[in-house]
Amino acid sequence: MPATLPPEARDIVSGYAFEGPALDLGALLWNGQCLPGAQIRIPLAMLNRHGLVAGATGTGKTKTLQLIAEQLAAQGVPVFLADVKGDVSGISVPGESGEKVAERAGQVGQVWEATGFPSEFYALGGIGTGIPVRATITSFGPVLLSKVLQLNQTQEQSLGLIFHYADQKGLELVDLKDLRAVVTFLTSDVGKPELKGIGGLSTVTAGVILRALTAFEAQGMGDFFGEPEFDTSEFLRAAPDGRGLVSVLELPAVQDKPQLFSTFLMWLLADLYNDLPEVGDLEKPKLVFFFDEAHLLFNGASKAFLEAITQTVRLIRSKGIGVFFVTQTPKDVPGDVLAQLGNRVQHALRAFTPDDQKALKATVRTFPNSAYDLEETLTAIGTGEAVITVLSEKGAPTPVAVTRLRAPESLMGPVEASALEAAVKASLLYGRYAEAVDRESAYEKLTARQVEAEEAAAAVAAVAEAEKQAAKEAARGAAKGSGSGSGSVVDQVVGSGIFKSLARSLGTQLGREISRSVFGTARRRR
Repeated sequence: MPATLPPEARDIVSGYAFEGPALDLGALLWNGQCLPGAQIRIPLAMLNRHGLVAGATGTGKTKTLQLIAEQLAAQGVPVFLADVKGDVSGISVPGESGEKVAERAGQVGQVWEATGFPSEFYALGGIGTGIPVRATITSFGPVLLSKVLQLNQTQEQSLGLIFHYADQKGLELVDLKDLRAVVTFLTSDVGKPELKGIGGLSTVTAGVILRALTAFEAQGMGDFFGEPEFDTSEFLRAAPDGRGLVSVLELPAVQDKPQLFSTFLMWLLADLYNDLPEVGDLEKPKLVFFFDEAHLLFNGASKAFLEAITQTVRLIRSKGIGVFFVTQTPKDVPGDVLAQLGNRVQHALRAFTPDDQKALKATVRTFPNSAYDLEETLTAIGTGEAVITVLSEKGAPTPVAVTRLRAPESLMGPVEASALEAAVKASLLYGRYAEAVDRESAYEKLTARQVEAEEAAAAVAAVAEAEKQAAKEAARGAAKGSGSGSGSVVDQVVGSGIFKSLARSLGTQLGREISRSVFGTARRRR
């Protein structure tokens, strides 16, 4: 540490003098001066303790997550980035040097070198440019799906009941038509009794769910659900050169569906949590997940949804996964979640309105005591500058440090559309996930049973009609005193090929089950 630093600055910088590997964020700002000898860093081992990158629009949040992602990848840690605006794809190619980059590098003591990082590009359901990422309805689950469909708590509970029934009956919920088929069946005359023992499903609630599904699909959202389902372990890979792979989820094509993509990101995180083993604290994370536009995740969220997020964030740390929420102010994140975010990068905030001023004061209260007047500082710092506090190697908060951040070494902007498409199609994963597969699932099973039931019902009706006609003919023959005539008519009906075919139909296992119910009581007893 340079001896020429002011005493207050020396005290701050001493809190960032880590022994193990660390990421370099930038240089300390003190009394309006940038001190390149006072480096602000974050320990690599603490990246699984989660974090928050916040700030008003245009203050540099995206460049900050790009900077952190680059250094993680360089140290062999895979990274997941949600690219909402379409300007993060440049991380895959070297940046462009220029006067501004050189000036920033000189100010913060950075040896800048244009570098691209190994990247894969994904798209939700294949909408947009990227390897399609799909989920089945079953794995997505009723809690997350309720958030997407904007259902209330009662409707969410009913949806959970529908999922439970489908699971018990072996009706695979792969896509939206599967779920619609099950809901429709459970509100039919045959299906209504199926749920009576476990609460039932009201026609009104089922109608709400069906209308929500129809509207959702009409917006083109059906492509997100189906198979092949994406294996989230793909995000944990390293490149052949040992650097961590940067997985970029391209979201510009669906940025007008914010609740959808934010909830889908939560599914990705929850799926990782469910699949990964416990590993405790590692020297470096297995993956760091950047959750951009995080406020969209929490808007209108049910109690069950918030509880699921809180539990996932709390426990996924022990799986070696770090999560960074990127949003405008800390108040966008519920308190129970915010309390678990040990690493903070707070860009400038605006205080133009009473609500802005209230948010500013609330943000200041979330920081440890500091030598700065944070209310004044947070409204005065420029683009690419931030107030930082992280967890030290011992897990204690570091001193608050106003920092001028380093410049990313990859391209700060999107790559050309043709280059992006070429990179997607060159991926080894493209052939595995590009084509959707529609296998037999709940929709096909229920449709087949309905057809069989209709055919069997028609057979029963035909037999009844044949017997009725035979009885009429027999009656006519008896009236004429001719017994031979009636016998010949009955023989003709019963001996006909149609009657024999219908009789065989009734003699099958299906025919026997139809007399009990469409699904069959024998199956339910198993």
